[in-house]
Amino acid sequence: MVVAKVSKINDSLGTGRRKTAVARVRIRAGQGTITVNERPFEDYFPNDQERRNVMAPLVKSSKQGTVDISIRVHGGGISSQSGACMLGIARALIKFDSETFDPLRHNHLLTRDSRMKERKHYGLRGARKGTQFSKR
Repeated sequence: MVVAKVSKINDSLGTGRRKTAVARVRIRAGQGTITVNERPFEDYFPNDQERRNVMAPLVKSSKQGTVDISIRVHGGGISSQSGACMLGIARALIKFDSETFDPLRHNHLLTRDSRMKERKHYGLRGARKGTQFSKR
């Protein structure tokens, strides 16, 4: 028996990924509160650059202060987590309001950054580094 996951009535869900970080975003109409892993947004992202990165979809779609956002994020570092949150918010905003698609697409906020760490290769010390050459 397969049971489908049903979200709350007015919630919009979005998933964002960046490097090894995964963010699950839930958006609903509200006063503009943002929580990340049940902590305030400002406490979780102390760096101003990461805060601007996360807020970019809201600013570009002019939804800042009109939606409440709850984010669950894990994996990666702070920078990749902020990128994952940005993509998750952008995807959830499209489900919340389809009018936001054009400004988000125009500002390149719907494209997943596919750059990942390259794997270590056989016979090398890392992905690209080899052993030092010795003539004698």
